[in-house]
Amino acid sequence: MKRKLETLVWLTRKRSIQFLIGASLLYLVLVTLEIPIVFKSDFTTVATRPPRLLSEEDSQQRESPARPLTTVSNADSPSQLARRSVVSALVLNDAAFAASSSDGSLELYRLASHARKAGRSLWEDLQSGKLRTVVSRPENRSGSCPGSVALAGSDVSGVVPLPCGLTLGSHVTVVGTPLPARPDFEPKITVAAGNEPVMVSQFVVELQGIKTVDGEEPPRVFHFNPRLKGDWSGKPVIELNTCYRMQWGSALRCDGWKSKADEDTVDRMVKCEKWIMDDEDHLEGSKATWWLNRLIGRTKKVNIDWPFPFSEEKLFVLTISAGLEGYHVSVDGRHVTSFPYRTGFTLEDATGLSLAGDIEVHSVFAASLPSSHPSFAPQRHLDFSSRWSAQPLSDSGVELFIGVLSAGNHFAERMAVRKSWMQHRLIKSGVVVARFFVALHSRQEINAELKKESEFFGDIVIVPYVDNYDLVVLKTVAICEYGVHTVSAKYIMKGDDDTFVRVDAVINEARKVPDDTSFYIGNINYYHKPLRYGKWAVTYEEWPEEDYPPYANGPGYILSSDIAHYIVSEFEKHKLRLFKMEDVSMGMWVEQFNSTKPVHYSHSLKFCQFGCIEDYYTAHYQSPRQMMCLWDKIQRQTKPQCCNMR
Repeated sequence: MKRKLETLVWLTRKRSIQFLIGASLLYLVLVTLEIPIVFKSDFTTVATRPPRLLSEEDSQQRESPARPLTTVSNADSPSQLARRSVVSALVLNDAAFAASSSDGSLELYRLASHARKAGRSLWEDLQSGKLRTVVSRPENRSGSCPGSVALAGSDVSGVVPLPCGLTLGSHVTVVGTPLPARPDFEPKITVAAGNEPVMVSQFVVELQGIKTVDGEEPPRVFHFNPRLKGDWSGKPVIELNTCYRMQWGSALRCDGWKSKADEDTVDRMVKCEKWIMDDEDHLEGSKATWWLNRLIGRTKKVNIDWPFPFSEEKLFVLTISAGLEGYHVSVDGRHVTSFPYRTGFTLEDATGLSLAGDIEVHSVFAASLPSSHPSFAPQRHLDFSSRWSAQPLSDSGVELFIGVLSAGNHFAERMAVRKSWMQHRLIKSGVVVARFFVALHSRQEINAELKKESEFFGDIVIVPYVDNYDLVVLKTVAICEYGVHTVSAKYIMKGDDDTFVRVDAVINEARKVPDDTSFYIGNINYYHKPLRYGKWAVTYEEWPEEDYPPYANGPGYILSSDIAHYIVSEFEKHKLRLFKMEDVSMGMWVEQFNSTKPVHYSHSLKFCQFGCIEDYYTAHYQSPRQMMCLWDKIQRQTKPQCCNMR
């Protein structure tokens, strides 16, 4: 009996193995011949393999447990290819810039037409490969910069290069002589009485940065301006300041009074030393008293009153030293003033020394200079990681579109924006979309790098004209076109690449306005008048009116989509008037729209025009370092705070 049971078990195992082998062979045959067998619920019908999805629209119609919740871009979709184009869809042709001679913007239209033709040629050459621009990665240039610079006065012309900027402990010495005072009928630092000239003697010593935007002067990292005959104050004074993107900061004025003890110091040195304007006998007496007390061993501190450090036709030796907290200026071996480093500037930014005004320069020395500079090639700032790439656009419209104006060589600025406020959850989720709008650079190697950057990150829209300060208005129109036609945004915002945007605060401001209301939100100027004289003068032909229309400052403002649609429509009909100041242009267009449909104007100082204030919506003139600092503070703190430290 036991033997029969063992035989039965053996036969059962044998048949099971044979069945499994047969099933495996059948499966291999079916897979090899690619015969899909799909049974429906009634087990009576056989279906073939579903066809390959040919487009994103096709995939939207089919349910799949593996399909992600967010929209996935499909390279086979022509619509998606168009939306991924790096070139703006704004039509720039001869008809767009065909202005009549009666139009005050005739010169602007001519400039735009020329820039468009030059830009089209540059872009076609870049696309076709005819111009083979070899852009190699920057090599390690350590040791390529001199540790010191020495020039005689005859060799000082224009800006003295400091190739790698400055570093802690660097010092620059200027030996010179102030020229005699000269009559000036139109002084800029004081007011002339009637037709009488004012005697002026002043000079400027500046540490300047690299010019970054065509049409703008280079940044003044450190501005030192002695005014020997005084200015509006009526007495000799030294003014210190900085200037970034042609916007001056708050000046530090030293007018002979020593800084108060409770004021901030710079490396434990006062910002302003005391001086007197007395005869030399008093000075010599003070010196004699000081030496006498030294000889007799008097321990009590004796203060010496020194005169103003500069005199007409008297040789001086001025030294600017880079300390831990700021610049220190000494004249003839005596400390005169100290100026704290301003936020947004670094020692490496000071790549040139400028000397101008009523001064005869005998020699210039610079020593303890750095041997290398981290920013020889601005594209070195790019971090080619997919982590910073833009999200694919959704087929459904977004709520807020942010267009960011940028210049071709602003690689560091764009990278800082990508790593800071563009990482906001609303942008990552697709509720908000942000793109850079960049015109072509006159240097083709920069355009080649720009093209690579655009193709990798997918967040740059190139407006095909050669960049010019007076043509920024074209980028603004391109922002409206993209926001209306490409992403179908409910709200459209314009910003700059040195503007930090609190995305949640900005969209909340837009949401406060009822859906059926047209609006214009920002830091709005009322009754501003055009400047008729000076470098930024506006002629009566360009703007015949005495006042500008109400307009929001350019660093950040928001529009409802119907206003943006009107702007694009008028441009396409060649009816849109262009003005060289883009923010004033926007105010003019909104005013025109307002004549047909009421517009809600909303003013807030939290859209900062200059720098940053507490609880800001946007902060302007922020360096890449400040961008990262502001983003870090938002991540760690509930209330937004500014970054005013280095």
